[in-house]
Amino acid sequence: MSFAPVHPHASRRRGEPVWEIAELFPEQGLWTEQQYLSLKTNRLVEFDNGIVEVLPVPTKTHQLIALFLYEMLRAFITSTSRGGVLLVAPYRLRMPSGQFREPDLLYMTTDQNARAGEAFAESAEVVMEVVSPDDPDRDYVTKRREYATAGIPEYWIVDPAAKVVVLLRLVRDQYMEHGRFGIGQQATSEILPGFSIVVDDVMSQGR
Repeated sequence: MSFAPVHPHASRRRGEPVWEIAELFPEQGLWTEQQYLSLKTNRLVEFDNGIVEVLPVPTKTHQLIALFLYEMLRAFITSTSRGGVLLVAPYRLRMPSGQFREPDLLYMTTDQNARAGEAFAESAEVVMEVVSPDDPDRDYVTKRREYATAGIPEYWIVDPAAKVVVLLRLVRDQYMEHGRFGIGQQATSEILPGFSIVVDDVMSQGR
């Protein structure tokens, strides 16, 4: 009697990863946009030219800050009748260079929303990111460059560790600091006149 060979990584016991499932997916660098968009998961997953990037699960403080920002910005949009749509991750934003990012908050004007699809948008008016401690450069460097390339007029970087809100305004094709706001100050938008957030209120979330 003969038996089929057992895969060297085959999982047979509870608690072990099912390594064989990984073999059902493309290798890193070979993913297509369609394969990425069809990926079903409850994790935040971004895409960079054939490579999928699984992000850390947001902490409670991260989520509370993002929700606070959402509530503040949504209230402002509603009270000023600006229109448009405010969304949170994991709704995707497609970069002109082929990446897909999932901003913590993404505000689209009425016209931008009309052009957006169910799976992703290709333009936005404002994006906000809450900095994750595992890789601050992702928000400060990588996404700063990508969002500028995408032509997004205003980018908010909210950093709980440094207790600052950095507000970037697009000038031609690069971001310039509109302001760096710390404890005791208000972060004020330039593209949304009248919208501001007290930094102390932001940083008190999750305590």
